Amino acid sequence: MIGKRSRMTRAVRRWLLGVIGLSLAALTTLILIGIGNARSTPVMRETTLHLAGLPSSSRSLKIALLADIHLGNRGMTPERLGEIISEVNTSQPDLILLAGDFVTGHDASGAADRAAGLTAPFARLRAPLGVLAVLGNHDHWTAPDAVRAALAEAGVTVLENQAVRRGPFAIVGIGDRFSGHDDAPSSLAAAHSIGGVPIVLTHSPDIAPDLPASQPLVLAGHTHCGQVVLPWIGPLVMYAPSDHWRQLYNPRYRCGIVRDGARTTVVTAGVGSGTFPLRLGALPDWWLITLEP
Repeated sequence: MIGKRSRMTRAVRRWLLGVIGLSLAALTTLILIGIGNARSTPVMRETTLHLAGLPSSSRSLKIALLADIHLGNRGMTPERLGEIISEVNTSQPDLILLAGDFVTGHDASGAADRAAGLTAPFARLRAPLGVLAVLGNHDHWTAPDAVRAALAEAGVTVLENQAVRRGPFAIVGIGDRFSGHDDAPSSLAAAHSIGGVPIVLTHSPDIAPDLPASQPLVLAGHTHCGQVVLPWIGPLVMYAPSDHWRQLYNPRYRCGIVRDGARTTVVTAGVGSGTFPLRLGALPDWWLITLEP
């Protein structure tokens, strides 16, 4: 009887070790796939939108939307960023909008050096109506002045709750809501004073439902489209452990095109990968948006 129990115990132990081994192998495979995804060429997503207020005589205009570069981790090197910028230029956009989180990190340590690496690649961006940007939460947490300076040196106009006219558009740059830098009333007032069809550029899309109906288009990033999204489970990371487990974003605005009545919000997954250079079920992307009357 004792020998039989011993054999059963050994069989159970072997079974458990087999299960653990298979689980570790599966987890390792997923991590390797996720790292590969984070370093992959971002998907160029395209859409055509009819924008109310554009004169009927206006030609179609193309806007490239990029976000969440997160320069400084293993998922975003200067070389990879240069390749992405070359692809954006090849699409020949009329206007390029950058929706924040240019560097990675949660504090100032080393952030200024990372920010300096933005100038050379972003100076290569080409668009007849220019390149405009807003800062994201990681930029504000790390080295906002250094990020602004690096972008300015590259010829990128950084908006801080301001608006500028570009062709028929008033680009409304609203500060990042997640880090508490948004001032929508000032931004919208500035847009009203210069005229043009308003396009809101911001980092976190959570501000979208609080905007007046007169704002027909919101372009944002921040969510990484969930970054790690599993079948039947959904996004694994919805709360920020370093920020008292605050919800990272409104799930309604997690990814892609979201329509609220007459307003359209486009949320890009971003080309980088945040703190952890790993993506599953949410490939890096950027958008080429064609706007028509």
